[in-house]
Amino acid sequence: MSGTVPFSQFVLKVHSRCDLACDHCYVYEHRDTSWSRKSRAVTDEVLERTAGRIGEHARTHRLPAVHVVLHGGEPLLAGPARLRRAAELLRAALPEWCALDLRIHTNGVLLSRRFCELFAEQGIKVGISLDGDRLANDRHRRFPDGRSSHAKVLAALSLLREPEFRHLYAGLLCTIDVANDPVAVYEALVAEQPPRIDFLLPHATWDHPPARPEGAGPTPYADWLLAIHRHWTERGRPVPVRIFDSVHRTLRGRSSLTESLGLDPADLVVVETDGTLEQADSLKTAYDGAPATGFDVFAHSLDEVARHPGMLERQSGLAGLAAECRACPVVRSCGGGLYAHRYRTGGGFDHPSVYCGDLLKLITTIRDRVSAPVAVPAAAGPSLTDRHLDELAHGLGGPEAVAALGRAQLGLCRRLVAAVGGPGSSPAWQLLVEADRTASGALDAVLAHPYARAWAVRCLQGDPRGDVGGLAELAAAAAARGRAEFELVLPVRAGWLHLPTLGRLRMDGRTEAVLRGDADGLSCGEHTVRWDRPGDHLWQPVRRVALPGWTVALEDTDPQRDSHQWAVADRLPDAELLDWTGALREAWELLGRDLPEYAAGLAAGLNTVTPLARGTDGRDISAAARQAYGAVGIARPTTAPVLALLLAHEFQHVKLGAVLDFHDLYDREDERLYHAPWRPDPRPLEGLLQGTYAHLAVAAYWASRVRAFDGIRGDAATAARLQLATWRAHTADAIETLAGSGSLTPLGQRFAAGMRTALAPALEVPVGASTEQAAKEAVAANLAAWQGTVGRR
Repeated sequence: MSGTVPFSQFVLKVHSRCDLACDHCYVYEHRDTSWSRKSRAVTDEVLERTAGRIGEHARTHRLPAVHVVLHGGEPLLAGPARLRRAAELLRAALPEWCALDLRIHTNGVLLSRRFCELFAEQGIKVGISLDGDRLANDRHRRFPDGRSSHAKVLAALSLLREPEFRHLYAGLLCTIDVANDPVAVYEALVAEQPPRIDFLLPHATWDHPPARPEGAGPTPYADWLLAIHRHWTERGRPVPVRIFDSVHRTLRGRSSLTESLGLDPADLVVVETDGTLEQADSLKTAYDGAPATGFDVFAHSLDEVARHPGMLERQSGLAGLAAECRACPVVRSCGGGLYAHRYRTGGGFDHPSVYCGDLLKLITTIRDRVSAPVAVPAAAGPSLTDRHLDELAHGLGGPEAVAALGRAQLGLCRRLVAAVGGPGSSPAWQLLVEADRTASGALDAVLAHPYARAWAVRCLQGDPRGDVGGLAELAAAAAARGRAEFELVLPVRAGWLHLPTLGRLRMDGRTEAVLRGDADGLSCGEHTVRWDRPGDHLWQPVRRVALPGWTVALEDTDPQRDSHQWAVADRLPDAELLDWTGALREAWELLGRDLPEYAAGLAAGLNTVTPLARGTDGRDISAAARQAYGAVGIARPTTAPVLALLLAHEFQHVKLGAVLDFHDLYDREDERLYHAPWRPDPRPLEGLLQGTYAHLAVAAYWASRVRAFDGIRGDAATAARLQLATWRAHTADAIETLAGSGSLTPLGQRFAAGMRTALAPALEVPVGASTEQAAKEAVAANLAAWQGTVGRR
């Protein structure tokens, strides 16, 4: 498959008919008529073969994730049983390392609680089509008998906003009609509290141009969108808008979030209800049969489809554009527009978009609007010295080395936040810049918060959890800390207005609110808050536990704290807060007494513990997050010693992740999987490195427990000796695997040598011959099981 891009996006048609008669629909109302010859509903045979083809493709190309949209027609017409079958088959067909992002796009008319319960069970996100308020929506989206669909769609959206289903809500898709008032359409969409809005240009070609109302000017679609862009920007960008975010990203040389902009190669294929494989659905607007490839899931692999000339053309980037496009100054942002919109009879797709003038005006106007001077990046200070790196290579890192890591991470976070919000002229960005100018320490306190970086990375990756409204939250928190006078519109999320590092304010029934601040405090409507004072039933501050030599936040308010792989706990009741405080105090005393070399660095770099929800199986749960330096997530264990172990273990991951942000320890081209003695599944090299580094602290912890039990008999002493024997054997084995991989850089080799030296004291602690033998047998059994798994691959 040399020279082609593997597919990672799949549109799976589960039903080919629709219960609405939208007159702008490209499937039924434009040039292509193939829908009338397709099976009404997808069969089990097609579903099984499609899942198999996608799984085969994922294995061939080692895809980390695939994105599948269940589509139609109207996919809900397929019914719950067929949709469940599709989800189960897709998930079962994928290799264990490949994640499934499964979504459904629907008009919402049939959405019911039964469907939502199914989607929650199967992890299916839901996107809804809505063109605005009733007047706007009813221009096109009606039932065949002319009835309005608006009320039923609003009922569906109300269902998705219920707490048990809110996580399924993927966003709204709105097809533009320039006869509608743009701001009224936008406000109607925002009122439905979507996590994302997508505005689509109506499908058109040079043969069948889009409607351009008389007297509307030469670029009515750009003018319509720009009216929304100004309104959206003035209100602090409270919700991500895909077309605007894509323009912002492509103007800065990053990837687009939509195939209608940018030069990213197309990686999407459509599976029709009869199993035929087609190019993008939008091509149905060009001519009858335009998306066809002649391939199907029964006779052809996806690699064969990827070599189809039409697919190759849509992956050719700049070289595949018309000469006029290649010479355009905004071509890397525009990308020639949507491929289907370039079509003209006789010349095929070798033309600019039929929306060329609109796209040029949209992109250049947005570019000019966001070209205000930028500040903010800065802050770094001295980088890691050779001595710092040596300390960290031995699994430790004293306060000075960890502080240097923190400064580097702060500088990185500043650059990421600037990449999201600046250069820009939004009120949030201007306030952020002003806060940096007048109280840079206040801004640093906010941007050093672990989840500031997590938010910025989500924004840049197009993750719906990272909406641009977070910039206003950061700016307001920094201004509040600096006691500046300001007024700013902030988003309200699930009834809460959030100020990172400070807390959250209850604001029921709102999607946004105006926050005002001055030297005396904050006010929002009738609410007045002093963020540095205790909370009440409306204001919930971030609570901190002050211990000798270490102060740590118990973060249970920040909306970005779900960055760890486990579910987060809700706001801690007072009794649970007291339990956490006591457990942290005991754990900290234990770390200071038994692992002082680890405790010193932890105090300098771990500023946040995020309580996680307890699992149902009683296991201890903890996690670090690569994009959240300074935080660990932990479900409070039953004993303080276990909490001490989890803190030391997870902070090892935090430190090494921060090192890897700036230093290569291994060859990133090495895609091999390695045996990790503590896991049944093979791990990539970074996963093995992370686990080994973290388990240095685990081995040191159990060594300290065995020393404490010296001369003592009993179950606890026996268990500690077995734990030490097991973990030091695991860690020693993993160090040698790393060292022998041939993929470590010179600095990575220093880390392997340092870890070997750091483990030596734990290896010298006597545990008894029988315990040592039991540990060796367990390690050998694990290795044999792993080798058997590899042999079956």
